[in-house]
Amino acid sequence: MIVHRLDEQEVTALLDGLAGLLTDTVAGGASVGFLAPLGHAEAVGWWRERAAAVAAGRLAVWVAREGERVTGTVSLALPDKPNSRHRGELVKLMVSREARGRGLGRRLLTTVEDAAAAAGLTLLHLDTETDSPAEHLYRSAGWTRAGTIPDYAADPRGELRPTTLYFKRVGPPAAAAAVAG
Repeated sequence: MIVHRLDEQEVTALLDGLAGLLTDTVAGGASVGFLAPLGHAEAVGWWRERAAAVAAGRLAVWVAREGERVTGTVSLALPDKPNSRHRGELVKLMVSREARGRGLGRRLLTTVEDAAAAAGLTLLHLDTETDSPAEHLYRSAGWTRAGTIPDYAADPRGELRPTTLYFKRVGPPAAAAAVAG
């Protein structure tokens, strides 16, 4: 299995596979911002917008593939304000239903954490549906629960669900990095 960071052209070239992963994720019940059923064309459109964000430097996207098949992805929303240059938001960690249970989610998570630290970020944050399988992954990977917001987002069935916020420090602390640099 290959995991690598995509540029804008690669996101565009993989639109069909990325859209298939997104529709599979939503059909499998994961709360990643969409209601079921999610159509392929809508998923392609959403990924096309992500390609523009990659080109603008606002988003980093990694993909996992087995051969030509897209089996997972994770993205990092990059800081856009002077007071937040030290942090990023982990978004849309997705693993296809057939690839689950083999450590791919952990590998994608570690990839984005390492890349964020290498880029000089020191803090990551995310939100995930409370009591979802993803929560176990984040807790077991050392992420810290910051709190829960009730009725935050609708799950794929349209039911309002709470979300839990997590954060993780990566790389050297910001103050140490400023002294070392």
